[in-house]
Amino acid sequence: MSNAMKHTFVVHVEDEPGALTRVSSLFRRRGFNIVSLTVGATDVAGVSRMTIVVEAADTAARRIEAHIWKLVNVIRVEDITGSAAVWRELVLIKVAADADARIHVMKLADVFRARIVDVAPDSLILETTGTDDKIAGLLEILRPFGVLEVARTGHVAMSRGTTPRVPDRIYVESEPEPEETGVSCSV
Repeated sequence: MSNAMKHTFVVHVEDEPGALTRVSSLFRRRGFNIVSLTVGATDVAGVSRMTIVVEAADTAARRIEAHIWKLVNVIRVEDITGSAAVWRELVLIKVAADADARIHVMKLADVFRARIVDVAPDSLILETTGTDDKIAGLLEILRPFGVLEVARTGHVAMSRGTTPRVPDRIYVESEPEPEETGVSCSV
């Protein structure tokens, strides 16, 4: 993949068992590694939103998008890579911090607008949201103190402006009524 770049897909799906498996399996079957995958509820009952980041060439990304549309439970797909969008990620960072180091770590957290969400005798847990660069910068500056653990959510993205949103409700096509044939069947 010489001309591969990160593509971000926003996928709205019916909130049904197996929807996540079907979407993620599509990437596996086609040999693409998912860099980031986040899933959560939307403001519409019965609809979940996936944000999927994958490295792919532009032509491959267009094929992926077309294949996602074909999946059961998919309501909407959008590749927002080239769009005006907002990307964020949540990260929790556990840092070794004895009494002497605690004040220094807290000052650094303040500079990066991170919040202290837990204090233990020998460590702190910081929480922050931001871009990859912001999170990488915070991690780099905390390494000398001893980063004990990191938990990242993966990217969440949203197009800017008034792009179309997920439908207000899901329309389910009902099964057509069987035609009367005059034949009676029993089991």
